[in-house]
Amino acid sequence: MGSENYPVRHMGIYHNLPTFDPSIKDLTAIITGANGISGFHTLRALLDSPQRWSKIYAISRRPPPKEMMDLLTADQRSRVQHVASDFLSTPETIAESMKSAKVTADYVFFYSYLQPRPQPGAAPWSNAEELVRVNGTLLSNFLQALTITGITPKRFLLQTGAKNYGVHIGRARAPALESDPRPTLEPNFYYPQEDMLFDYCQQHGVGWNVIRPSWIIGAVNNAQMNALHPFSVYAAVAAQRKIPLVFPSTWDSWQADAHHATARLTGYLSEWAVLEEKCKNQAFNSQDTSPVSWDRLWEELVRWFGVEKGFVRPPEDESGMITVTGKAGKDTPMG
Repeated sequence: MGSENYPVRHMGIYHNLPTFDPSIKDLTAIITGANGISGFHTLRALLDSPQRWSKIYAISRRPPPKEMMDLLTADQRSRVQHVASDFLSTPETIAESMKSAKVTADYVFFYSYLQPRPQPGAAPWSNAEELVRVNGTLLSNFLQALTITGITPKRFLLQTGAKNYGVHIGRARAPALESDPRPTLEPNFYYPQEDMLFDYCQQHGVGWNVIRPSWIIGAVNNAQMNALHPFSVYAAVAAQRKIPLVFPSTWDSWQADAHHATARLTGYLSEWAVLEEKCKNQAFNSQDTSPVSWDRLWEELVRWFGVEKGFVRPPEDESGMITVTGKAGKDTPMG
């Protein structure tokens, strides 16, 4: 019976969240990358339902930092077991770490991600082939380790993101639809990861989900992909030095809508997707449906961090200050 047959619930600032059949209880889960922005907030989302999720194995090289775990109650912390494992090691080594910890899993949530350092001065995702190699290896090794240990989950959830639609290499169609074809202008590690997952699930009779959030925001110690973190640091420095908060881009960017995906809300979405039978073998885009422009956000940064009133500078209004660059030249997802 699906969640539509049960009343919605509220959790803090998050409203109208689904509830499920109370007979769904004492589940176990693996969350990989639980010390990162998406993994940790999915951990928090699951821990909100203690009858439903009795044990969560957080598998990563390092445990979530104490500052993050202190956000949890003592009862929630008691239901989390960290398992130290490096997914760049052999599948046999990964499997041994899980066997030693007596890991079981009704559901798997995969958030492990590595961002190889690009060449000096290059864009964050310019080393596309290295991203494919490293992140493909992470998932491949883990999937093989699951097979070695004999762990067969009911559902395996993989999180990718908006780069699935090529937004990082040029203009893409809007809104993005989960059925859109893959732009193949350059290597994208999301695609081989999906193909690995599809093959694994077909071979082992496992259901899958793929969640594709837009820019992710959330509070964690180490979040390379947190879109608001660098601007918050910038605003704090501007407030301390009493200098204007200058927007470092163009008028188009200043006034354009930007979509974000709160990590916690994406965690609730992920829980719903894996527990709903009708969501089996489907991908879902994720965003908070609250678009905000940078000029609106800049005013809020001034307020939050105490930048002197009026110290907001929009982009320069000179055409000579504007440059147009394209990573893929004339080739973009839109042609």
